[in-house]
Amino acid sequence: MNDNYPKAYKEVIEILECVPSENLNLIPKTMIEMFKTKMDKEYEFSIDINKRLEEQELLQETKAILANIYRDYWATPIQKQSIVEKEKQDRIVIENKKREKYNPNDIFKKKTVKNECANPIQSNLPIEVKQGFFERIIFFIKNLFKK
Repeated sequence: MNDNYPKAYKEVIEILECVPSENLNLIPKTMIEMFKTKMDKEYEFSIDINKRLEEQELLQETKAILANIYRDYWATPIQKQSIVEKEKQDRIVIENKKREKYNPNDIFKKKTVKNECANPIQSNLPIEVKQGFFERIIFFIKNLFKK
């Protein structure tokens, strides 16, 4: 598993250094300190001030962290409500796709089909029955009298 969060924390800290102080003060200090302690200090990342944030090459984790910071601390109540509604709709779409792929109503039907295929095929071939010692002797004696 590739853990990109320490690198993402480094990218977030670099981005937050370019944010105006009035916006930076809205984020809890404990969160910023957590980013600083858990970030990858050897990871080289710098913001190109000439590019917009959308044009920067950021990790997906960085984008997710910044989206959560925006939603929780910088968005107006109306923006926050619309973001929460959008996230809710996205989750519903994902759940519907999962439901189509793994239909809970058909789970048991598929299992019965698999069990039917697992049944042995009936054939008319003779079955070899192991005989005990006395049965073999009786069989031998019967064969002698038949001749």
